[in-house]
Amino acid sequence: MHQPYYKDPFSGIYRLPWVRLHGAKDYLDMVKILEEFPSVRQTFNLVPSLLEQLNDYIENNATDRYLELTRRRPSEITEAEKLFIIENFFLANWDNMIKPFPRYYELLVKRGMRITKGDLVRASRYFTENDIRDLQVLFNLTWIDPMFRNNDPFIRDLIQKGRDFSEEDKTLLVEKQLGILKEIIPQYRKMSQSGQVELSVTPFYHPILPLIWDTDCARMAMPQVNMPKKRFSHPEDAVKQIRMALDYFEKVFGHRPSGMWPSEGSVSEDVVRAISAEGIKWIATDEEVLSRSLGRPFRSPEGHLIDAPTLYRPHQFGNVSMFFRDHKISDLIGFTYSGWDPERAVEDFMGKLAQIRNTLPGDRAYIVPVILDGENAWEYYSNDGHDFLGCLCRALSNDGRFRTVTMSEFIHEHGAGDPLPRLHAGSWINANFGIWLGHEEDNLAWDYLSQTRDDLAAYENANPGADLSEAWNALYAAEGSDWNWWYGDEHTTETQEDFDELFRSYLMKVYKTMGKDVPPNLYVPILLEDRSISPVIQARGFITPKIDGFVTSYFEWHQGASIDVKRSGGSMHRSESFISNVNYGFDKDNLYLRVDPAIPFTEIPEHIIMHINIVHPFPFRIIFDMQEFPRKAALYEKVEEKWSEVKTIEKVAAQDIFEIEIPFAVLKAEVNDEINFSIEIMRDGEEIERCPWRGYITVPVPSPHYETIMWY
Repeated sequence: MHQPYYKDPFSGIYRLPWVRLHGAKDYLDMVKILEEFPSVRQTFNLVPSLLEQLNDYIENNATDRYLELTRRRPSEITEAEKLFIIENFFLANWDNMIKPFPRYYELLVKRGMRITKGDLVRASRYFTENDIRDLQVLFNLTWIDPMFRNNDPFIRDLIQKGRDFSEEDKTLLVEKQLGILKEIIPQYRKMSQSGQVELSVTPFYHPILPLIWDTDCARMAMPQVNMPKKRFSHPEDAVKQIRMALDYFEKVFGHRPSGMWPSEGSVSEDVVRAISAEGIKWIATDEEVLSRSLGRPFRSPEGHLIDAPTLYRPHQFGNVSMFFRDHKISDLIGFTYSGWDPERAVEDFMGKLAQIRNTLPGDRAYIVPVILDGENAWEYYSNDGHDFLGCLCRALSNDGRFRTVTMSEFIHEHGAGDPLPRLHAGSWINANFGIWLGHEEDNLAWDYLSQTRDDLAAYENANPGADLSEAWNALYAAEGSDWNWWYGDEHTTETQEDFDELFRSYLMKVYKTMGKDVPPNLYVPILLEDRSISPVIQARGFITPKIDGFVTSYFEWHQGASIDVKRSGGSMHRSESFISNVNYGFDKDNLYLRVDPAIPFTEIPEHIIMHINIVHPFPFRIIFDMQEFPRKAALYEKVEEKWSEVKTIEKVAAQDIFEIEIPFAVLKAEVNDEINFSIEIMRDGEEIERCPWRGYITVPVPSPHYETIMWY
């Protein structure tokens, strides 16, 4: 059971809703199902970063962007929020979670199945307030498990009602959803105490421990892999992630676990020794890791078992028992059986167990580890997998040939396993680490992580008395595996930008906590297609605007370029942006920049300071204080990590709009250079907005013949 750490380190708001939604649909019912089948024993692995987020919703009234927009009255939402709801409140399996609700499917058809951003804007014009409210309710309703939908009179009535929901309906539904979340941890604690369930744990933020220990270990399985520029090797971080997990687990459940699922089944010899040193008795990974460790296959090229006795028993390395999952059966549940009739699927499953049993000698007990993600498979099953799981538990309860056991039970009854002389470094995916390292995006993320950690360690050494716990926690969160899961070309999701921004935000948080400038590269997306922000209107010729703070004439900026702030994520995902538009242009000697605020600068009561951050070709910063008279801007240059004021820029104004003339010469920019910059709005020393939030604005330094070239 695992979710990435979705909490924005600056706003405290969860960027994505999956802890809350999977909490209402998957975590509680998975363990409650077992109450009906007392002879079925099961091991649940709980990732601490998931538990912490659940507790945040329960104890601290945490919220996420989707929950905030669910609670908002349709009459009060902005146009941007309306578009967000119409785009994102259909994030559910259409066949099993949308089509069963006729009104929900009707709204999906109304929006369109395959839409562009332009289509979305057009479709939104036809969504009434009643449509939006129904969509808010149905999105949250479908993410409540059928077990709770069927047993709760209010939710049953809501389903019967079907449409035209009220604000009260919506409020009560959210309360029911959060009520389910409150039951999750107590239910696991209760089932664990009964002995029917064993609880195991994962390193706190779900890092790939072997890569945290040493990225060079990736070469064992992938000798030719492209490596990051900087080698990341911090065994102390790997140990810290393990200890944090054990401590948090003990705090929540009152005891330390015996077992651990290393994130993504990722193991190496050093990591397993470290796990052993912390008192863990067993871990689990994939059968292919065992195959590579022993240097021989367990299956024929056709997939038939050729060495069942070795596979279906634990092995020991570093005094830790290791279980190796049956890859084939586990993936059948995770990816295949969802499309089958439940009885046929269970019959196939039991048949495969019988085939395994028939290939094993009768000399001892053997174990078939079936291990898969606890939350992700069930939306692909009809009735959220209840028909399949109920049928499976009945079959396992009634078939005397097999007995379900927890991992610790098997070790206690049948021994810790035979020594394994060598352990291959790999994960449960292809027995390597190719998902998390090797692609250009993955490697860039590792380089950013390495540099940030080096800077934090150096700062700590120079400031031994400083409380840097917040910075270290942000760094550990950035070590999680989920960010790199979406980098590279192996996986894709509608919310890739959120993962990219969260990763970089945790690194930014490290620098903010130290009181240091955030390196400009951390504002630039790692996702390759999302680095430079393209203007909506391109520059078409030289301009020479009057720098007076007013739109003196429509034509003075007519030939310049224009950036749509909302499209560039300029307000860090706030619903209302401080900046409404950015224009820029140039003549042969100067860069001209114009910033249009949502209200005139002269009417803004707060003390606002604007930073213009130039990151290329050389690092400069222009600082303009809106309350300072006479109007002027200070130009700073960064030399050897220190900012020094080098010049005053006189041609600057802020009235209705902000305008400034910046000579290319003072930026040391020459013809054909590209100037990369962003704009920050500061209030009381805190950044309240950055434009663009992702990436930077790129301006080419023109040649004197620019207009002639543009003409032709």
